[in-house]
Amino acid sequence: MAPKPFKVDPAALAAAMGAILIIELLAGWVLRALPLPAYGRLGMVRALQSAAIVAIFLFRGQGLNTLGWAPRDWPRGIRIGMFWSLGFGAAALLGMVLIHLVGHYPLQWLRIPLPRRNVELVLLFLVGGLIGPLAEELFFRGVLYAYFRRWGIAAALAASTAIFALLHFNAVPVTQVVGGLVFALAYERHRNLMVPIVIHVLGNSVLFA
Repeated sequence: MAPKPFKVDPAALAAAMGAILIIELLAGWVLRALPLPAYGRLGMVRALQSAAIVAIFLFRGQGLNTLGWAPRDWPRGIRIGMFWSLGFGAAALLGMVLIHLVGHYPLQWLRIPLPRRNVELVLLFLVGGLIGPLAEELFFRGVLYAYFRRWGIAAALAASTAIFALLHFNAVPVTQVVGGLVFALAYERHRNLMVPIVIHVLGNSVLFA
């Protein structure tokens, strides 16, 4: 029987965290010497980290199903993720309208400065809208949430979302907290990592647009 999601053991968690840290330090240092835009370097680091997480679970014989990311489940996860994104987007729009009605301008909390050069703009959408969300969902939901899940849904939601928000280094990470909760709940509900990946990708793309 294939391994099921939420079965990440301490050794797998330690291996994933170690690989991410090593790549962040070494690859970041090596790539800094290359004449690449910042988003290009970041994208390469995140791609390497994603590949490392996948390799760890394949090498240990657990397979991608342990992460809830078995390829056979991708089409279903994409469809469900798009429905979640529509619902999440509608709720966010309603919330912004209500906030605007009480005299605030919610878009200022979501404004992201865009680069002026076309190459950097393309890299922003590629890295921030695709590579980054994939890497983050593999670790924060596929590994971290699944590990904390042994102590219950509430503990996994709180721990994975808190770490996800704190590592984004925002003063008041409202979008990261809300997003982290939505991504984790989607993963909990469907046991399919492609669902939060799609929500995260589409959400980031809308923010950048």
